[in-house]
Amino acid sequence: MNRRVEATRMTLAKYAHPFSWSKRMTCIHMARTHLRNMGHQPPPIPDFRSALGARTQLKKAGFADVAALFDSMLPRIAPAEMWVGDIAVLPGNEGFDSICLADTVGKLVGWHEDDPSGVKPQIVLSLDLVIGAWRV
Repeated sequence: MNRRVEATRMTLAKYAHPFSWSKRMTCIHMARTHLRNMGHQPPPIPDFRSALGARTQLKKAGFADVAALFDSMLPRIAPAEMWVGDIAVLPGNEGFDSICLADTVGKLVGWHEDDPSGVKPQIVLSLDLVIGAWRV
């Protein structure tokens, strides 16, 4: 468990910056970094600099959405089973769902459309809002 906590802290420290398509400060980049911090070897992320480019690359890779991408790499779990360092997907904006990391029981961390200044805890009023969760 200590390894999970330390890997999560390292990931969140790196992404405590404003969301930016052009600077690759996005939730998919955060998720890939986190997977690497947790010892996984995820595939490289194709270069994109906009929501349209990201959507195009996702479809080109054969995935309808980010949930399908995670389903291809990680075991899906119930949101209530999340541990520190697991990945969750919430409804997002710009045609994309939002990727978050579980920080503590019931607390998810990611960018928020109302304040994209850096990753921070998201208020999840109900785990029913979680589209999917994956064990990392």
